[in-house]
Amino acid sequence: MINIDQLKFDEKGLIPAIVVDADTKKVLTLAYMNRESLEISINEGRTCFWSRSRQELWRKGETSGNVQHIVKITADCDMDALTVEVKKDGPACHTGEDSCFFNDVYENDELAPFSLDALMELIRGRKIEKKEGSYTTYLFEKGIDKILKKVGEECTEVIIAGKANDKAETIYEISDLVYHVMVLMIEMGISNEDIIRELASRHVIDHKVKQEKMTK
Repeated sequence: MINIDQLKFDEKGLIPAIVVDADTKKVLTLAYMNRESLEISINEGRTCFWSRSRQELWRKGETSGNVQHIVKITADCDMDALTVEVKKDGPACHTGEDSCFFNDVYENDELAPFSLDALMELIRGRKIEKKEGSYTTYLFEKGIDKILKKVGEECTEVIIAGKANDKAETIYEISDLVYHVMVLMIEMGISNEDIIRELASRHVIDHKVKQEKMTK
């Protein structure tokens, strides 16, 4: 562990802090800390920044309730920038967006990696824009009963493929199931982050159970 005295604050006594979701690793915001706000953050276990516009300390979530609980703070190689991993109680952005970084400037479609978050955004777009000829849009138009029926059908297909010990077919059917489950999630307003948080909470419980068994 390094000491705060080793950090390099700029001429105004500030250091940039890149706030990252500890579960999803999504960049949430870029803020600034001075020595006092960093010490407060460490002592309280929640983010406290220095507002350059108001020239005062501000604890994230003080008025909105969207508190960011700190998991880890890391300094870069030059000791002049920080990443702050957090578990958040609500949106990071004052606009209500999950992250402050939501305005696309450029993207190379050929190089952009596939991600479940990107797929979720694509599915969400089909619900909003109602693209003609889109199967996803068709599911949203038919409603929750149709979506649930497809989820049930895909569950059965996974079971059949798994029972046959057909790895390739099982992968194919699980992919179909995941897609239809994601359609259901969008329909019900459930995010990937909601599922990750739930799984993470179960991991903590499981870890505690294992520890208890080891001590008996």
